[in-house]
Amino acid sequence: QVQLVESGGGLVQRGGSLKLSCAASRNIFSINAMAWYRQAPGKQRELVALITGGGSTNYADSVKGRFTISRDIAKNTVYLQMNSLKPEDTAVYYCNADVATDWSSRRGYWGQGTQVTVSS
Repeated sequence: QVQLVESGGGLVQRGGSLKLSCAASRNIFSINAMAWYRQAPGKQRELVALITGGGSTNYADSVKGRFTISRDIAKNTVYLQMNSLKPEDTAVYYCNADVATDWSSRRGYWGQGTQVTVSS
């Protein structure tokens, strides 16, 4: 079973920075896109940033210019550098990866989530 393990969340003041990491492991044949989502209390889960297998990136308008997604293909790891954090960035952040476990089996997997809290 593919496993995604996130780390790097925590409590930070407005204007501060955090870097999230998500490492994928177990039964990985290949990984295509990797992404970060977030879910605030009472709100739907939303896409924050995505990076394709080719390295193209997309960001939610609310984080453009402040967040940067990157990946280390050799380590099956995706990162999210978050700068100039705002209280509205407070949420549980989830990692998602499009993983193939063999030539014919590919689907999305989720991490367990990591809490990010930005105080005002």
